[in-house]
Amino acid sequence: MGRVAVAVIVSLWVIPISILVNRIVPDPFMDEIFHVPQAQQYCKGNFRSWDPMITTPPGLYYLSLAPVASLFPAMFFVQAVSSFFEVCSTSVLRSVNGVLAVLCSIIMYEIIIHLRPILDGRKATLRAVVLALYPLHWFFTFLYYTDVASLTAVLAMYLACLKKKYQLSALLGTFAVVIRQTNIIWMVFIACTGVINITLAHRRSVEKVDESHESVRKNGHLTPSSSATVASNLRKRKSKGIVEEDDKSMLSTSIYSATQTSGLLDEIHDILLTAWHMKWDILCSFSPFFLALVAFFTFVYWNGSVVLGAKEAHAVSPHFAQIMYFNLVSTLAVAPVHLTMGPAKRLLWSFWKNKLLSFFQVLVAFITSFLSVHFFSIAHPYLLADNRHYPFYLWRKVIKAHWSMKYLLVPLYVYSWENSKEDLGVGIFLGYRLQFLFLLL
Repeated sequence: MGRVAVAVIVSLWVIPISILVNRIVPDPFMDEIFHVPQAQQYCKGNFRSWDPMITTPPGLYYLSLAPVASLFPAMFFVQAVSSFFEVCSTSVLRSVNGVLAVLCSIIMYEIIIHLRPILDGRKATLRAVVLALYPLHWFFTFLYYTDVASLTAVLAMYLACLKKKYQLSALLGTFAVVIRQTNIIWMVFIACTGVINITLAHRRSVEKVDESHESVRKNGHLTPSSSATVASNLRKRKSKGIVEEDDKSMLSTSIYSATQTSGLLDEIHDILLTAWHMKWDILCSFSPFFLALVAFFTFVYWNGSVVLGAKEAHAVSPHFAQIMYFNLVSTLAVAPVHLTMGPAKRLLWSFWKNKLLSFFQVLVAFITSFLSVHFFSIAHPYLLADNRHYPFYLWRKVIKAHWSMKYLLVPLYVYSWENSKEDLGVGIFLGYRLQFLFLLL
């Protein structure tokens, strides 16, 4: 029921707004002036044609051929079109992203219920719908850009990995890279999460066996050693991806934060050690990811750049300030959750219970943020030249309003990061997916 509800709710705004956008802006808009003609060339069968201003691979254009081909027989039968090419209109191509946006919301729902199985269907549905309204994702739903297709492929790859279907996950990841090449970052990230999940599952199974043997040996009585094992299990940062709802209390949050930090180094050591002992199993499971990574670096070497076209304007650069921007934008996007007294009190309580550690963390966060905005605040030429983008006005009216403004925003960046790092699930993954695309370009 949850999947159907999510699909219906998302469709309720995708369909009417798509119709409205196509009426108001019937012609290609902004970067659609590159993507739409390129897709239409593929509809003509001109697969060797390529616009040198397009930076991304042709995955979206190949994907668009499927719905166009499915519409052609019916439209030809009612004499709405006389050729396959005529179906490739701007509105039809935009509808591809509309369909993918609905599919993407269903995938979000699946990820949410997988990560939080104790969550009831109504709350999972609500969270999936809210994530589908994420501003950066929502805007591109109604245009023929690569963002929605790219995000859908990446989240599908993540869901397949969570379900331990690693070959399928690697295949979806390869397709995601064919849509937007910077998705190779997320392919590596998801492969790493899969390795961590395998090692944690192996450790849990071993600990359960040991605990069972110990309990049997002691005639079913809980021994101090088994009790310590249970306490150790409770401190695992990835304990089946479940966070109890009553963790919202200030005391529980502070205990969770303290145990999370204190056991981090030990956990990393245990994961690496377990992964080494399971290296052959891991290599067999994740070899498709490795092959895709090798193919990507081979392509970059052959192409001379990560991007296909406009290479001069899309050089790789360390734009670390983008992470600061993401923290603040994502916090503002969920302002009713974060910008209230409850999260502020929990944050202060956590600092109070761990004064020395919290002071050190905040100090490192401030230093890192200042260095990022001072040395790695990059203004892309397209950002300065095109006033049709919202970032154009944010850069000119806010960040560049005064030379000190970018430094005065650092406390807000740090606060937003301290809030967002407590979030679990697909929300942060979704936001970083949308923002990290521009971190390297």
